[in-house]
Amino acid sequence: MKGYMSNDNGEIVIENEVIAQYAGHAALGCFGIVGMASISMKDGIAKLLKGDSVSKGVNVVIDEGNNLSIDFHIIVAYGVCISTVCDNLISTVKYSIEEMTNMNIKAINIFVEGVRVID
Repeated sequence: MKGYMSNDNGEIVIENEVIAQYAGHAALGCFGIVGMASISMKDGIAKLLKGDSVSKGVNVVIDEGNNLSIDFHIIVAYGVCISTVCDNLISTVKYSIEEMTNMNIKAINIFVEGVRVID
């Protein structure tokens, strides 16, 4: 299902991929997040995604009521408080997506797939 917004001039339809890219870039701006992760089904190893691939670490589901559920697969920096990073991610993404789309976020689920040391 696609997201939509209505105004006096008509209706705007938003693809899930657009929301996923926007959410991914908003997440990368949060302190303590090294990047998004992609899980290899073959060997179960998390791989760090770079650049335009960030949306592959984000899954967006839109229900019938035009509410969003967003899943993040992230890699965090070594030595940071994971709960603080996740709280920051949730508040940043919730604000950014609700401002951009005018849609309600029902749930943000975060899966920490790995920890990396930053040089």
